Amino acid sequence: MRYEFRVTGCISTVMAEAFPELDRALVPQQTVLVGQVTDEAHLYGLLTRFQDLGLRVLEMRQLPEP
Repeated sequence: MRYEFRVTGCISTVMAEAFPELDRALVPQQTVLVGQVTDEAHLYGLLTRFQDLGLRVLEMRQLPEP
């Protein structure tokens, strides 16, 4: 499953390294992270990482498979 996460602010390259499985794109006042999520446990693990790093997830959505 591919997911897109939109977080508040532009996260640094160093902070993005906490999410090696996600690709990062900067947009005005947000960062978009996209990548494969293997299962529900992985999804909740990502959400926990966002929270632990103090990142606010504005939007999360599952993307259609290519």
